[in-house]
Amino acid sequence: MNSGLGRVKTLKGTANLLIYASIFLGAVLLIQLFALVPFWLFYSILAGWIAYVIVALAVAKGLKMAYPLSLVLAILTLAVSLPRSEHYSLIQAGLSLPSLTFIAGSVLQVAVILTVSSYLFMTRGDRVHVH
Repeated sequence: MNSGLGRVKTLKGTANLLIYASIFLGAVLLIQLFALVPFWLFYSILAGWIAYVIVALAVAKGLKMAYPLSLVLAILTLAVSLPRSEHYSLIQAGLSLPSLTFIAGSVLQVAVILTVSSYLFMTRGDRVHVH
């Protein structure tokens, strides 16, 4: 097997797992938030999670367009969550399930951005086909 093709397959598999992990962690977040935040905020976060589920389904179907969409969702997730001072207050209060969820979610989104960007860079122009 070509080592370049092997790297691309590994990147694609890693990107897929990270996207699926985002769905799982998002569900954990939704359960935590249901009783804590106003309904409008809960439903806006739920809408973002549903968008991520749709992208994950597209990834599972092997649709190439799912990867740029996952990149956009990961960037939007960080852009919305990182500036919130409440999230840092959680961390300063000590380790708890909500603070660990925030930390894990942020790290996971950075990993999605790095992995998907690398995968898209290595497959740009469709020179490399991975199934």
